[in-house]
Amino acid sequence: MEKPPPRSEPPPILLQALTSTAAALCLATALAHALLVFLHVAPPNPLSQQYSRQVDAWVHPLFEQNWRLFAPDPESVNRQISVRTVHTGPDGAKQVSGWFDLTAVDNSAVKHNPFPSHTAQNMLRRAWSSYLETHGGDDRPRSQRALMIQRYLTNIASKRVAAHRGGNFEAVQLRVVTVPIAAPASAGGTGAGAVAPRTSDTRHLPWWKVKADSLGN
Repeated sequence: MEKPPPRSEPPPILLQALTSTAAALCLATALAHALLVFLHVAPPNPLSQQYSRQVDAWVHPLFEQNWRLFAPDPESVNRQISVRTVHTGPDGAKQVSGWFDLTAVDNSAVKHNPFPSHTAQNMLRRAWSSYLETHGGDDRPRSQRALMIQRYLTNIASKRVAAHRGGNFEAVQLRVVTVPIAAPASAGGTGAGAVAPRTSDTRHLPWWKVKADSLGN
């Protein structure tokens, strides 16, 4: 019985060329990332202003930089972000689901976890903070970045509710309940804080259509 011919291995020169090309691409990507992040955090200058659109498209929302590590801004409110969906049935009737608490899912993933993920801690919170920065009180986007943040928040909500509930839906709506954190008690005392907590505020966002690719379909 004849033995099969040995498999031919790629010539060493080809492997060396592929390795060199991959290393060069990684190095170029790292240098480009460092340059774009530097332009984002640097004071305004002609270069950063000329390429502001490219810088913002690369940095936001995954690589956003801030100085809170050195000058932290403690949270003064607690927010509960929930989502519900709407689906059109075969008879044309709109079927609206109940509210699904996204914040509770994140809190359960963080509580009693010595190594909570960055996603559970910051993704939803930072997406909502960015939404507040880019939208007015009427929830109307007035820039390309505002539209990007709106789509980013829509994708987070739709993917999470689809992962936990499943099913088909065409649009999602967010509800944000903001509860101010009560002021601490006065030093050395046991009474209530000097400032009484305000009442909670509930904000309903508009219905946003969901694309099929944002659900992984």
